[in-house]
Amino acid sequence: MTTTTAHTPQHHSRGQRPAPGNREAGSVSLEVAIVFPVLLAVVVAIVQFGLWFNARSLALAAAQDGVTAARTYAANPAAGPAAARAFLDAHGADTLTDITITGTTPGPSQVGVEVTGRSLSVLPGVPGLLVRQSATGPVERFTTAGTP
Repeated sequence: MTTTTAHTPQHHSRGQRPAPGNREAGSVSLEVAIVFPVLLAVVVAIVQFGLWFNARSLALAAAQDGVTAARTYAANPAAGPAAARAFLDAHGADTLTDITITGTTPGPSQVGVEVTGRSLSVLPGVPGLLVRQSATGPVERFTTAGTP
């Protein structure tokens, strides 16, 4: 004698554990909710670093250009900061903000130019990173044979 039993689906009520195959339902959404902000923060940090590095390179190039102008024979002391400002105006005034350019005399027969400013910021309302670059060099002078 053969008896057949009808298969009845099992319904889970509250408090019962789901079938083993459904334990990870919704875990992908949770992983994305955790990983996405971290990934977004890493991307913003990389872009911010790139903007800071570019502003730093620009400030150094402006300071070096200013020293080149200030160290020429019988140059006006204001020639260095003026040349640095002209360089920044021509090559990237939008990259560096809050710019301050100062002429310095680090030692006898030496000239220097310091460029200070802030890089652009990715986040609105947050000031960019501080950039300070300087360059120095000896003042050109005529000498005669045998004199230092």
